[in-house]
Amino acid sequence: MRFYPAQAAANARRFLRDLERAAPMKIARVLTDNGKALTDRLFGLRKRVATGQHAFDLLCADLGIEHRLAPPMRPQTNGMVERFNVRNEDVPQRQRIQRGEDLEQTLLRYAQLYKKQLPQSALKGQTPVGPLRDWRRHRPELFRKRICNLAGCDS
Repeated sequence: MRFYPAQAAANARRFLRDLERAAPMKIARVLTDNGKALTDRLFGLRKRVATGQHAFDLLCADLGIEHRLAPPMRPQTNGMVERFNVRNEDVPQRQRIQRGEDLEQTLLRYAQLYKKQLPQSALKGQTPVGPLRDWRRHRPELFRKRICNLAGCDS
């Protein structure tokens, strides 16, 4: 988990490069919203379809990743992400945060807890790490490296 200073195209590209290097599996596709940092699709009075020439699109193409855009005005498309964001917003409100570094450390600890110890109903009661390990065991060709340092709930 990393923190970026703003929602800008340069940070979106940096995020994708960082994710591609860190992820144990091959990334086949990404689904994003229609923010300016991610697409040149326009809405309102100046409607235009995405050209595929936005810097984020070009990086996706270079990395062999299909870039899909969520339909406009359909937040349920990103339901899991929205739910995770609601949880993330709730975490700092329960703590006394004095500085940006404190917020960053709190969210990093929460991300580890979320991945390893919080069962998810969408994953049939497993933590996110469990299905990832199962996928690696059954479909090793999808992975580029081992899943390491992912302790179970009892460790």
